[in-house]
Amino acid sequence: MKEIVLTKAAGGVLVPSDPQAAEYIAKLKTGAAVRATVKQQRNPAMHRKYFALLNLAFDHWEPVANTYKGQVVGKNFDQFRNDIACLAGFYEMAVNLRGETRLTAKSISFANMDQTEFDALYNATVNTILKHILTNYSRDDLDAVMEQLLGFF
Repeated sequence: MKEIVLTKAAGGVLVPSDPQAAEYIAKLKTGAAVRATVKQQRNPAMHRKYFALLNLAFDHWEPVANTYKGQVVGKNFDQFRNDIACLAGFYEMAVNLRGETRLTAKSISFANMDQTEFDALYNATVNTILKHILTNYSRDDLDAVMEQLLGFF
């Protein structure tokens, strides 16, 4: 099965979004029937904005110095992202081998999270970051910083 991306054009017509999709459609015989599963693509610019937000917060986050078995434990972006998503309420629960409940951030892959849920995640993440890390920022302050940051991408 071939997956192609279509864009809604004026008049309600779906048109190919890229040369590969156009080529695939051009090969179809006139009147040929095809079966389609329609799924709206998530906004990749919003995905980049989410990671810019996380990187900004990670850079400002100063964890309490900690050691484990005599070794200094440092910051880890993947753990930070997981913790922020969980604090924002976007997690799955599981029990580990010791019988403890563990929270793991929901997958934000394009296949696993639609735009509506991703928008909710972004807004909840902003609120979580304002509450726990950027406590001197208002939402307007953070939005302005994000717009400035995204101007560099």
